[in-house]
Amino acid sequence: MRKYSNSKDINCLIKKLIKQGWSYKVGKKHGRIIAPNGRKLTVPSTPSDCRAYYNFRGDVRGLMA
Repeated sequence: MRKYSNSKDINCLIKKLIKQGWSYKVGKKHGRIIAPNGRKLTVPSTPSDCRAYYNFRGDVRGLMA
């Protein structure tokens, strides 16, 4: 089982996105998730903000639009 982020909510969201056809690329400090349309988004690996999940989810929705 792969761990994409220390946040369990972000980790779960990324797993769902990968099942939908998105891909994940490992980076030096942060990974990147790549949408089926080729757009990229950096994954917060150690989020310290309590709203990090909601912000990341909003960014993902923006990529899908």
